[in-house]
Amino acid sequence: MKKALKFSLKLFFATLLISCGANNPFGTVDNFDHEGQALIDNDSIMSFLDKHYFDTTIDSIKPITSNQTPLSQDPNLITMDVTESEVDYKLYVYKLREGNPNIDKGFPTVMDSVLVQYQGFSLERTDSLAEFEFRGSPIWFQLNAVIRGWSHGFTNFKGGNNTSGNNGPITFADGGKGVLIMPSGLAYRNVGSGSGSLINRSLIFYIELFDFIEGTDHDNDGVPSYLEDPDGDGDPRNDDTDGDGIPNYIDFDDDGDLVPTRDEDANGDGNPANDFSDPNNPTLPDYLNPAIRQ
Repeated sequence: MKKALKFSLKLFFATLLISCGANNPFGTVDNFDHEGQALIDNDSIMSFLDKHYFDTTIDSIKPITSNQTPLSQDPNLITMDVTESEVDYKLYVYKLREGNPNIDKGFPTVMDSVLVQYQGFSLERTDSLAEFEFRGSPIWFQLNAVIRGWSHGFTNFKGGNNTSGNNGPITFADGGKGVLIMPSGLAYRNVGSGSGSLINRSLIFYIELFDFIEGTDHDNDGVPSYLEDPDGDGDPRNDDTDGDGIPNYIDFDDDGDLVPTRDEDANGDGNPANDFSDPNNPTLPDYLNPAIRQ
């Protein structure tokens, strides 16, 4: 019965992780007091961190029973300040293992595609917390299209080494491994799921990062998606230079001049972002400048 429940929860979370669209990441516009909810959630999370510790012998969060170091005082716990929709949140990341330091790739960006395994829990269901017992095969997610706690949390981890044999399954070793503890504002907010069970719920995810696509380029225009952020706010999902309703990172013609971005590459080095041909706008790359048509 417990195995069936865990399997159902895993499928439930997998469906929910991809339920938020890129243009409208929270799926709705309302008058809900998100700032107030952020304060409530952070108080609940801080209480949880004070009363629980990470048991390294079984790789699991457990209630404090004696003199264990609470998560709130554990040096492996990182606090990230994240602003979404003009609301400030705190995301808590427990780094059990950063990832293999010898691989060429660095850390993924909020726009990259990642290969992961995970388990998800509601903060209120502390009795369900278990050790890392991932089931099933690793799965690819695009960090621009999942809940924002994932988008930002995974940027703290590196991938692992591909240890796959010639004929065996694809396997990785020494990838990033840890826990993401997030307020509802970085999860499913007041929208929740079809059943409503995750509305305004703070969540905990045990995660492991195996690999990621560095410099993911969603529209294949020669400019990595994380760099298609003209306003510099760290969120390329809200940048639409030509105002056509299509964010630059999935728009093959960012400035609307009828010349594809990948063709606005005057120096021919394959990178449209470093071409500046307009003396009147010397800092504006050609692919964002409708006055320049290469």
